[in-house]
Amino acid sequence: MADAARSPISLEGLDLAALVASRVCHDVISPVGAIVNGLELMEDGADQATTELALDLIRKSAKTASARLQFCRIAFGAAGSAGSAIDTRDAHQVATNFLNDDRTSIDWHIPPAFLPKNRVKLLLNLLMLAAGAIPRGGVIKVEMTGEGDTAGFAILVTGLNARVPPHAAELLAGIPANEQGTIDAHAIQPYYAGLLARAAGMTVRIEKVEDRVEISAS
Repeated sequence: MADAARSPISLEGLDLAALVASRVCHDVISPVGAIVNGLELMEDGADQATTELALDLIRKSAKTASARLQFCRIAFGAAGSAGSAIDTRDAHQVATNFLNDDRTSIDWHIPPAFLPKNRVKLLLNLLMLAAGAIPRGGVIKVEMTGEGDTAGFAILVTGLNARVPPHAAELLAGIPANEQGTIDAHAIQPYYAGLLARAAGMTVRIEKVEDRVEISAS
């Protein structure tokens, strides 16, 4: 539960932008670094076998970097800023590319529709929280509740040792996780999700229920 005794987090626009940018960089630095490593291996005059391994590393890392950037473009950026709605099919595509791997899968039950931009951005941010609830992998089932401008979401997360990410409830509510009232790039994502929820007039709940984590936005 959020600690009501602590003052809400207050960030200047520049600080919020810097922390979100840091979070995005954190998500893409690893695959980009792997691409650089692969190129360095090839430049060092590696043999045929090593060259093939380097090329495979570069291909996989480039695909990962592209998936993460496309996801972040909608989840954090101004994608679709020319309009007020985003197609849920686009959200499905970027979420699948970003989160689906050999350990985690998305069970998507949201029909094709154009939803208000902040609601779709909120959904993607909640999916990031869902992925953080199953560090060893599992299944993220997502459904839509309601329709149109009143649409909400229900996310069911199952997996080995599923748990609510540390301080997620406080940060979603805009309450700092520490006594100093500070926030860093690691904590900015759930805080940003809370900002999106409030901008969309929605309430988010996250809780552990038996062996699963349930997230709802309504």
